[in-house]
Amino acid sequence: MCGIVAYIGEKDATPVIVSGLRKLEYRGYDSAGIAVLQNGKIEIRRVAGKIEKLEKLVDENPTKGNIGIGHTRWATHGAPNEQNAHPHVGMAGRIVIVHNGIVENYLSLREELIAEGVEFKSETDTETIAHLIEGFYSESQDLYTAVQSALKLIKGAHGLVVMSTEEPDRLIAARLGNAGGVALGIGDGEMYLASDVPAIVEYTRRLIFLESGQVAIITKDGYSVNDLDGNPIQTEVVNVPWDPISVEKGRYRHFMQKEIHEQVRSLSDTMSGRVDFEEHRIHLKTLNLDEEKAKSIKKIFITACGTAAYAGMVGKYLIENIARIPVEVMVASEFRYCDPIIEPGTAVLAISQSGETADTLAAMEEARGKGALLLSIVNAIGSQAMRIANGFISMQVGPEIGVASTKAFTAPLLDLYMMAIYLADLRGTLSVEKRIDLVKDLLTVPGLVEKALKKEDAIKAIAAKYKSMKGALYLGRGVNMPIAYEGALKLKEISYKHAEGYPAGEMKHGPIALVDKDLPVVVIATRDAWYEKMISQIEQAKARNGHVLAVATEGDELIQNLADEVFWVPETPWLLSPVVNVIPLQLFAYHIAAQLGLDVDQPRNLAKSVTVE
Repeated sequence: MCGIVAYIGEKDATPVIVSGLRKLEYRGYDSAGIAVLQNGKIEIRRVAGKIEKLEKLVDENPTKGNIGIGHTRWATHGAPNEQNAHPHVGMAGRIVIVHNGIVENYLSLREELIAEGVEFKSETDTETIAHLIEGFYSESQDLYTAVQSALKLIKGAHGLVVMSTEEPDRLIAARLGNAGGVALGIGDGEMYLASDVPAIVEYTRRLIFLESGQVAIITKDGYSVNDLDGNPIQTEVVNVPWDPISVEKGRYRHFMQKEIHEQVRSLSDTMSGRVDFEEHRIHLKTLNLDEEKAKSIKKIFITACGTAAYAGMVGKYLIENIARIPVEVMVASEFRYCDPIIEPGTAVLAISQSGETADTLAAMEEARGKGALLLSIVNAIGSQAMRIANGFISMQVGPEIGVASTKAFTAPLLDLYMMAIYLADLRGTLSVEKRIDLVKDLLTVPGLVEKALKKEDAIKAIAAKYKSMKGALYLGRGVNMPIAYEGALKLKEISYKHAEGYPAGEMKHGPIALVDKDLPVVVIATRDAWYEKMISQIEQAKARNGHVLAVATEGDELIQNLADEVFWVPETPWLLSPVVNVIPLQLFAYHIAAQLGLDVDQPRNLAKSVTVE
């Protein structure tokens, strides 16, 4: 993994590919490279490090041609150096490949190839694919057939693009399993390929998304898609509504800061077309549920990874409280290995920003294999998690570039709230009066988030005081317990400080031993059903010389007198309070990392979309 861009047409391929790779930097990477067919030869430029180094290399040693491929690599097999950077060529130099995924049987394949006289120049598993394809190509097969033959030998999940000196008028792209997306962008006399939409959205919004087991032949004038046996596949053209401007930072220092501030709009957008504020109803047509199907649901599993899993934990409270359906939340990386009990009436809801997270897709496949009703909440239009589900909700927040998710955390909270109302309405378990109140509360959310964002300067000042801390303990209860987990995760991800989210009621069962003057305790203590319990937690921390930073409701004098620092938020309906309460925690983490001069948008060791297990 991690990013793929390719081009064929009349333009010079190099600037198109390098520009696309730059737009995929948010996915995380440690090396980069391009290959262009120039005068019948494969010209390769590769570097360890950032795109800037590749741009400099290309300026010093230019490549020019009308067909090319590029890649940003996040190391799995072999160190992150120039030798292991993609693209990789076959030994005879006739074919070149970029690849996302892991070749699970690469050791045995490598040994067989070495025994046949193949010399390897890298430590990567990807190079085995290049040599396999070239071997079949040498047996008088065309490039498409050679790729097809090689794919039948490799194990694992893969996305790849191949180019050949012998067939300079085409690219071959393929997808096996869930190793990230492969999107074909349709232009006028030109075609684009990318592993993620932002790389090519400035050129075209008409896209084809390859499914697992599909191989595409791409020329400048069009494409054809077949399965691994060569049978033609009818594909759907998806019109992606993203504006190229939305993948630029604009006036903000980092994408993360921009995306935090975009939440007023993104929350409005995720409600758009779904909330009827006159009749006070929710309409979620893409879930494909009717009364009969909704009433048949006896249990819901929510499965996701990282930030999305914490959104799912909030969703458990929302669905159980509003729709009265039992919910179990399970991280996707464990779901398929625990042999989950899926009986008739079980629905599995997956949450994913990218819709391409390998563990989440694997959990969905496990659920489908066991006969579950498969639902998803996804941001990326046309992604795998959207396509394989029986019904879905689109977050509608636009591209999220920062690796640390912000707007793609709060939007699912609203989606889950709307889904809970919708399910309750279909099942007949929600009174008209209650439904009206719940829908009216929704209307207040964007304005409340806007008020919370206006406290940024005060939060920035608090961050300046605590930027040297070694770590922090985050505490929450009830519907805001997952917000403690999410706040801690944000701090870990971008500031590299250890932080732990914990259920506040469990403090006395261990974590209280950590509390002293050097460990700040961040508590979510807004006015809700758990308010008095949280006051008790604050007092316990203060009794042990702890520094307390509290998320509190505006005007709360008791909290102001107890806590060392306060992140003020407006009073919010309790079921929707997680959406507002997470805002100061996002800003706190952001400003600590920014003041430390860290790479906020591309934190070390992390990728935006984890497309391999």
